[in-house]
Amino acid sequence: MTLDARIDTNMSRRAMKAELLDAETERALAYAWRDQRDEAALHRLVTAYMRLAISMAAKFKRYGAPMNDLIQEAGLGLMKAADKFDPDRGVRFSTYAVWWIKASIQDYVMRNWSMVRTGSTSSQKSLFFNMRRVQAQIEREAAALGERLDGHQVRQRIAQEVGVPIADVEMMDGRLSGSDFSLNATQSSDEDGREWMDTIEDDGPQAAEMVEQVRDRSRLREWIVEAMGELNPRERFIVTERKLREEPRTLESLGQELNLSKERVRQLEAAAFGKLRRSLEGRSREVRSLLDA
Repeated sequence: MTLDARIDTNMSRRAMKAELLDAETERALAYAWRDQRDEAALHRLVTAYMRLAISMAAKFKRYGAPMNDLIQEAGLGLMKAADKFDPDRGVRFSTYAVWWIKASIQDYVMRNWSMVRTGSTSSQKSLFFNMRRVQAQIEREAAALGERLDGHQVRQRIAQEVGVPIADVEMMDGRLSGSDFSLNATQSSDEDGREWMDTIEDDGPQAAEMVEQVRDRSRLREWIVEAMGELNPRERFIVTERKLREEPRTLESLGQELNLSKERVRQLEAAAFGKLRRSLEGRSREVRSLLDA
């Protein structure tokens, strides 16, 4: 017997030996926890209904999760139920706790079913836990009537039965049909086979694109250097300070340094760009678009 199995068996035995609470004792324990935060009362209440949690956890073993993990999640749901239970409502704790235990287990199963998030809305949960059962029922009924349904027709009827969009059914069908596998796994039994990782397209620039980009940038740089060489020193200075610095200077600061008015600096800048456009015109549409930006 494995360690997990022994732990599972021991927990079940302890739960079966726990006391059975009558309604009055249960209510007194709930009041003690709610009003006085009596941890001993909480422990006694939770321990008494741990058998209920274990019983519900066992119903989800078919989803492949370890039983001990399911029991742990069921226990967490039971604790949440005990913390939120209101004895004034006149409902037995077991009735109230069932919903919290089930919700906790379902959330755990869906989180661990796949690396891809399966979903968390009520309709997605309903599909996840009921889709295969509903599908089997629909196929049995169709067979009894002599109908032959294709996959799309089956999914349409599932959507109608569960009350969800057919797109949700198609998405969940894909989730339940496949399983996760390593991207480093080979595509065949051959050790030298290609890994699945090799089939994923690289979103980054390809080698040819990178070479072309480097060539275009180099050509653009040469054209700009040649065009800048046709400007006089003052125009070159203004263009450099206004467009080629990480933090471009203002017209006012340049005017103060050159002992010119702000408007005169603007005019010189415009004239310099006019010269650059004429020099670069016809060479590259990319250059003209940059100058117009």
